[in-house]
Order: sequence, then structure tokens, then C-alpha cells
Amino acid sequence: MGRSSSRVPARAEPGSSRAYPGPEGRDRTRGRRLRVGLRHILDSGDTIEVVAEAEDGRTLLRRVQALSPDVVVMDVSMPELNGIEATRAIRRQFPTTRVLVLSVHGAEAVVLDAVAAGAAGYLLKETATEELQRAVSAVARGEGYFSPGVAGLLVNRLNERARQRPLLSAREREVVQLISEGERLGQIAAKLFVSIATVKSHRANAMRKLSIRTTADLIRYAIRGGLSPL
Repeated sequence: MGRSSSRVPARAEPGSSRAYPGPEGRDRTRGRRLRVGLRHILDSGDTIEVVAEAEDGRTLLRRVQALSPDVVVMDVSMPELNGIEATRAIRRQFPTTRVLVLSVHGAEAVVLDAVAAGAAGYLLKETATEELQRAVSAVARGEGYFSPGVAGLLVNRLNERARQRPLLSAREREVVQLISEGERLGQIAAKLFVSIATVKSHRANAMRKLSIRTTADLIRYAIRGGLSPL
């Protein structure tokens, strides 16, 4: 640990962030050097307080439990418990602590696994000192922060999923919204200047595209998707 727990405040001072450099790889000697360098970078800023270090994933979890840091900075590759599983455990057991991954691993599968596990940010290790400090501060504020290459990868994946997802037509969305607002089929038909049969057809098409079987599920979809003001 970088500082004794008795000297660590229960909460970060206003305008500051408590960061927690985690393990940096399976080679412990190399990992120690990397943690020293990481600590130097973080300590050089005015708003970040480094409260502890850990050399393996299980030690990391124990120290997060003891210190409740605002941010954990860690690698994907760690002894005893890898960074993906450590991230998942932190988000499940200590939800107020956020995770920023700093790693040499930029492969899509690794990045997506980290984000799915709950990482709020992902930086590649060639990141400049100033960007690392900005990333820690952003994650501490509740924001996400990703290296440009990682962000591009995530955007591409989201676009791919959007293309694969069945999209409702403008009229289908309109019908779904009116149904969610409590309008009857005859009222919807009158508002849209179409027949009741056409309204039923739009409703059926929307339910088929969304794999929804009941009107109640359709209403829930509209509320979750922002189609309904409810």
C-alpha cells in the first residue's frame, strides 16, 4: 500500500479523486516497476490521491474493500485473478468504486469483455501522462473515458448491432407510441387517417420485429425506448 489506511480520508476532498493503481502483469518485478511509474504519473497531478497498490487481483479486491477508492486503475493481465473478473467483482461488490483499465491489450474481444464487466474506461498503455490523469478524473466524475482506438472500436460495434437490430418504420413507431399512451385502435386510426386494419397491421409488424407477443410488452418497450413520455 502506498499510504497507511489511517491517513486515507473516508471521502475524497472536494475537487480531488482517489485513484488505486492495481496489478500490472504476471511478472511481479516488472509489475512493480510499472506500478511505481504509474504512481509517479498519478501523483504528479493536483487532483488525484493514490491510496494503495496491489500486485495481484485478489489483493486488489481486499484493498478495495478496505479503502473504498473512487477509481481503480488496473491491467487486464494479473496474477491470481484477471482484470476482467476483478472488474466484474468490484462492480458487483463495491458499486461506488469505478474501474479504469490501462492495458497493452487492444483486441476487440478483450475490450468488449472489459466494458461488459463494468469498466468505465479503457486506455492503451502508450497513453500520454496528461491523458491518463484526465481519464482518472473523468471516471471519478462518473463519466466514461476511452482511448481513440478503443472508442472507435466500440462505435463500430454499436453501429454493427444497430444495423442488425430490426428497426421500426416511422409509422410503426407512431402506432407503438399511441398504444403506449392509452389510445384505442379506433382513436389511432382516426388520428393517422388510416383504417383500423392498417393500425392492426402496423402493430403486428412492430411486435414481430421486436419479438414481442403482448401489448403490455409493447408498452414496456415504448417506455424503455423513450417512445412514450410515461
